[in-house]
Amino acid sequence: MALRFQNKTAVVTGAASGIGRATAKRLSDEGAQVVLADLNFDRAKQALSQMSDRCWAFQLDVSQEENWQELCRQLKQRGGLDILVNCAGIGITGDFEDMALQDWQAMMDVNLTAVFLGCKHAIKLMKCNESDSSIINISSVGGLVGGEDIAAYCASKGGVTLLSKSLALYCAGKGYSIRCNSVHPSYVDTEMLDPIASTLGGRETMLEAMASLVPMGRVAKPEDVAASIAYLASSDAAFVNGHQMLVDGAQLAGIPARHSA
Repeated sequence: MALRFQNKTAVVTGAASGIGRATAKRLSDEGAQVVLADLNFDRAKQALSQMSDRCWAFQLDVSQEENWQELCRQLKQRGGLDILVNCAGIGITGDFEDMALQDWQAMMDVNLTAVFLGCKHAIKLMKCNESDSSIINISSVGGLVGGEDIAAYCASKGGVTLLSKSLALYCAGKGYSIRCNSVHPSYVDTEMLDPIASTLGGRETMLEAMASLVPMGRVAKPEDVAASIAYLASSDAAFVNGHQMLVDGAQLAGIPARHSA
């Protein structure tokens, strides 16, 4: 595998599991020093066993600004930051009229406010870099279209989509060599689906139902999304900025033939 990220430092939030863990592994395999940032510090440290010895773990509550400030203080001492992947996220489903304010606020805190905080403090570090830096924010297909039973989730991810575009313009306008893009996965086979599986007759039944909604006929693997993130983080994407990258197996491309009259 090419070492596109040799001598680069990356922070991946939500790195203890799912897309975050797969992304940390991909960046590490390509030469990066990766900080596995997660609220679950024990699982983050366990994930380090799959990474190079350049990597380290940091306990991060993404919704708390002082946590980001401490992480960036340590990064500055260790040489700076080149890549930020805001991957931590949560999802709560249900009837919109019955949604508790605390559930709405939790999704906004983790899915949107945390991305604001991460980008804010990363840019302060990255703007001093001599070489290109990259921010990748994980949104969702739900950040581009609505969902009947995931209205709050879609609202938070829609915010990520437009925040990313705005920051691409902001950094370009300031003359910073920092690109900002968003990634929009469809269904991904990760631990985040476990609560849904329990209500749909088991994991295999759930995955089969989800795959039937994807034109390519399968659910994404975390590695599928990690590969797209790695591209956006690399110099191969040097002129890709303010982009919303779909990783959805053509789910949002249009209406499949079987749905036509």
